[in-house]
Amino acid sequence: MANLKSLMKDTAIYGLSSIFGRFLNYMLVPLYTHYMPKETGDYGVSTNIYAYTALILVLLTFGMETTLFRYANDTGPLSTSPNGKGCPPPLGGDRGGLPDTVFSTVFATVGTLTALFLLLLFGFITPIAGYLGYAEHPEYLEMMGVVVAMDALQAIPFSYLRFQKRPIRFASLKILFIVVNVLLNVFYFMVLHKTSVYYVFFINLLCTSFISLMFIPQLLQIRWHFDGQLLRRMLSYSWPILILGIAGVLNQVADKIIFPMVYPDAAEANVQLGVYGSCVKIAMIMALITQAFRYAYEPIVFAKSKDADKGEYYATAMKYFLIFTLLAFLCVCGYMPLLQYIIGVDYREGLGVVPIVMAAEIMMGVYFNLSFWYKLIDKTIYGAWFSLAGCVVLVAVNVLFIPLYGYWACAWGGVAGYGTCMILSYFVGQRKNPINYPMRDIGIYVLLTLVFYFGMKMTEALPVWAQLIVNTLLIGLFTAYIIRRDLPLSSLPVVGKYFVRKK
Repeated sequence: MANLKSLMKDTAIYGLSSIFGRFLNYMLVPLYTHYMPKETGDYGVSTNIYAYTALILVLLTFGMETTLFRYANDTGPLSTSPNGKGCPPPLGGDRGGLPDTVFSTVFATVGTLTALFLLLLFGFITPIAGYLGYAEHPEYLEMMGVVVAMDALQAIPFSYLRFQKRPIRFASLKILFIVVNVLLNVFYFMVLHKTSVYYVFFINLLCTSFISLMFIPQLLQIRWHFDGQLLRRMLSYSWPILILGIAGVLNQVADKIIFPMVYPDAAEANVQLGVYGSCVKIAMIMALITQAFRYAYEPIVFAKSKDADKGEYYATAMKYFLIFTLLAFLCVCGYMPLLQYIIGVDYREGLGVVPIVMAAEIMMGVYFNLSFWYKLIDKTIYGAWFSLAGCVVLVAVNVLFIPLYGYWACAWGGVAGYGTCMILSYFVGQRKNPINYPMRDIGIYVLLTLVFYFGMKMTEALPVWAQLIVNTLLIGLFTAYIIRRDLPLSSLPVVGKYFVRKK
């Protein structure tokens, strides 16, 4: 029980720091969309290049973050050094697994990949910049190339902090980066009036360099030892994780990479991508909810994996996840007349994609819930296949339909891709490890959500104050149904005691 409490405490710290960090990062959207004119396409450039960096980061880390956990926790000897005397003991005691040796080998591997990446980037910057459409601004790619290289290297000591159970240090560095980044953006954009996307990348470079320096004391404490035999074992473990990571990140960023390549008007492509990228940020409220649920739920799932009632628990958790994400969906749609002010007026033409992108995020959350059946039976290869299938569908929809429908194809491509992952995982999972999900209850909630959503759409011709009143009533009705059907007030903490006394 003590270990579980410790796990939950650490998970809460990691989760809150990540969610807080992403929330602060979203606060940059109003800044960028108000100070970077839509017609320059600068926000579209930012959206496109950050999509590339997300993909490159997965390639450079090569699944080694998870691999570090796997081998640093190994209780047996890793290997024998060439001199036959064995590897040096780690700091902090003579325990099996030799974590410092694992860290050294992983860090050296990622460092080598990073160095090769930078050599290729700077050696061929002219053709690369020309191919990607940045021939006039290769400095964008150079700055972000250095940033993603440092991010890849930082990922390993960040993982080692988690292994060492140092969540406060981990969270502090993550939040420090975001806070400094936000303050510098406010200073450059609002005080110095530097409104070019160049400064977005420059500030990111400054902040990433600053955090990299913070790891020097940690790196100096490591007893460095590279183990080639260990590396061969780790590579055989990490490559399936790499495939899964590539498929997963492509599902998130492929549309932003593909868009400028296939949009028929090259001059307008970054403008339209900027509109889409800014509106998607509103939909990312759903991603925050999903991530919060994931941090709280994931350790509990593995803790209950041996319990007799685990199937019932997983089914109930799925139901409540959907209930609250559907409620969040209605809240975002209902208060869109207010939320639209998050982005600049010139970017609001794309707000219609927000409900579609949120639906895709809900499907992704359902897929995450469904994914535990193969994680618990050590068949993670299924996750790779499902994610790859979803990625193929998403890419196909984008390539075929962006030339016809622009960023609307990006939004529907996400629905198609995550929907494919979700459906495959459900039907294969019901054959391999069946769980009796309450499909009837889930179906009723989805149907009610659709009814209330279209009710909200019918209010769009009304004045804003009238829209908000009607939409609030609809959200209230949905909430009342949840309380009556699945969340009686007597079951709530604090408030529930009052209702029990009243009875």
